[in-house]
This record gives sequence, C-alpha cells and structure tokens, in this order.
Amino acid sequence: MSDYDSPLVEVTMLLADAAQVSDSKVFVLGGGLVQVGPNPQPMAVAVLIDVPWDRANLQHDWKLELLDEDGMPVLLSDRPVLVGGNFEAGRRAGWPPGAPLRVPLAINFSALPLQPGTSYQWRLAVNDTSEPGWHVSFRVRPRPAQQA
Repeated sequence: MSDYDSPLVEVTMLLADAAQVSDSKVFVLGGGLVQVGPNPQPMAVAVLIDVPWDRANLQHDWKLELLDEDGMPVLLSDRPVLVGGNFEAGRRAGWPPGAPLRVPLAINFSALPLQPGTSYQWRLAVNDTSEPGWHVSFRVRPRPAQQA
C-alpha cells in the first residue's frame, strides 16, 4: 500500500449524551449510545483525529453530516443537518518524531426531531474525503403502542 492509498488521517468516533474538549482530551458523558428517543434528546459526537506526523501544520477541513437509513442527508427546515470547521495539528515541543498528532473534537447537538423507529448515522469527512469507518450509527426507538 502506498502513502496515496492510506487514509489521510485516522478517526475514532463515539456517540454520547454529551462531550467536551479540555486539555487536548475528550470528556464523554453517556458514551456508546446506539439508541435514542423516541422523544427528541440532546446528543454529542466525540471524535479523535490522528494526523500523521508528515501532515502537521497543514490546514484540514472537516464536516459532520447526519444521514438517514438510505444514506441521504437529513433535512430540518429544508436544510441538511451539517456542521463543519477546520483544524491544524501542530507538533508540540518534545513530541516523538513520527508519532501521530491527536486532534480531539466534541460536537454537541440540541434535541433533534428525528423519526421514531428509524436508523441514522453521523458521517465525518476530512478534506471532502470519508472512509468507511468514519461514522457512528444509531437508531431512534419506536413510540410505544397506545393502549385502548
């Protein structure tokens, strides 16, 4: 495998109730969610991006998008549920040569009105590229049947 075939960065993602970044670490509350709802509730996506040593001090764009069961963007008020930004991994003094540079992200969402009984996935793209493992899937519980 050549460098051109290898992923741009390595990514670890986790769905949680809430997350925050402090001191270059991701703090996660209620991590490992696979089901939410059925009522709207806040959620967070915790992301660790490992940037190769030779890609330090370069600007990278990221985008996190919510997709439905068919891989289509989820729309709220006719707009896709999408957030993004950029990052640059710098080499800290004393960091071992060749060691990857970790960039932590915590993206929190307010209560999204999602369809009960449906599966979704948050997909990450870096520099308009997404790899198969750069997503976290979850399901919205169905509403309980009403008793007569």
